[in-house]
Amino acid sequence: MSDKPEGTKDMAQRPPYQIRSPEEFGEVKWHGKCQCGQVRYQLNREKPLKTKFCHCRGCQMTHAAPFQWAAIFHKENLTFTKGAEGLAFYSSANATRDYSLPTKVFCSWCRSPIMDEGRNVCLLFPETIERGDTDEERMEWRKAFEVDCHIFYSQRVLEIPDGKPKWAGMDEDSDMVDDMGKPTK
Repeated sequence: MSDKPEGTKDMAQRPPYQIRSPEEFGEVKWHGKCQCGQVRYQLNREKPLKTKFCHCRGCQMTHAAPFQWAAIFHKENLTFTKGAEGLAFYSSANATRDYSLPTKVFCSWCRSPIMDEGRNVCLLFPETIERGDTDEERMEWRKAFEVDCHIFYSQRVLEIPDGKPKWAGMDEDSDMVDDMGKPTK
């Protein structure tokens, strides 16, 4: 009988938790880590599939901030190089700290949010991705993780007049709104 919670038994057998050789994983494009450095990961994709600011109440609560900045990657684009066994989870949909998708993933030591793991993708937080030491490297990072749109803007706590597309709810599945939250025609 295993002492691991149901659902965690096979997570080490699949990305992003599966240990892969450098040849299997491919060229590393970015490195990331939690605040204390106990959890480290790598990405093999230069740019995310999409990058969003999420203004939903759940993200506001989780991050104690007006919104969350998320970069979406396939799970195969991410591999943990240190600390995967020390991750903590919280699934608000299932009201559990056991590994259960979808789940929020944190460092169990410093509690830095690492990502939201969905069934098919990971929503990484660009703040945990190393930016580099030079102005040129930091500019490359900023360009790679530039925000595509805002989602759940109807739940915002402040206006962000940046001219980016804004969706009242989930992108492509809700009404578009302007910088002040008014429906666009």
